[in-house]
Amino acid sequence: MINIVLFGKPGAGKGTQAEFLKDKYNLVHLSTGDIFRFNIKNDTELGRLAKTFMDKGDLVPDAVTIQMLQSEVDKNPQAAGFLFDGFPRTIAQAEALDAFLASKEEEITATVALEANDEILIQRLLERGKTSGRPDDQDEEKIRNRYDEYNQKTAPLMDYYKSQGKFHTVNGIGTILEVNERLNQVFDNL
Repeated sequence: MINIVLFGKPGAGKGTQAEFLKDKYNLVHLSTGDIFRFNIKNDTELGRLAKTFMDKGDLVPDAVTIQMLQSEVDKNPQAAGFLFDGFPRTIAQAEALDAFLASKEEEITATVALEANDEILIQRLLERGKTSGRPDDQDEEKIRNRYDEYNQKTAPLMDYYKSQGKFHTVNGIGTILEVNERLNQVFDNL
């Protein structure tokens, strides 16, 4: 089983690239953002709770996120592997994911970070906000808050996975196809 964590700041292209990667490598794509948005749209208890944090540009607390993700993994017992998009975002989440996967005699195969300049990403998100209707993509201050959260809480995960020999970086700037080709080079060598 292949279990990949796809990293990158909001707007780096994780969701776009995950669509290609899940098909090519037969992985189940688990995007915490998409799962939260589904729950918000359907006004579930988890959705209402997640919305209170997301509206401020804050991360949803670990306990809520971990429980939700475990449920999604359990729904796919026959999966060839998982592509985790937007999770883990903290060391505590990474440790919880490792423990959860170990309980299933699995582990993270690799982590891949899409890297891009903040100013380019902010412009991407503001453009996406015009068509997506997502309020968190329409306010530059909220976007910058999300980046601050990422830098404080998520960036330390790079060292966590580097120490395990499971961390790879990919330049996230270029056409969708160019970035996809770079990702395929990493995936094909796992």
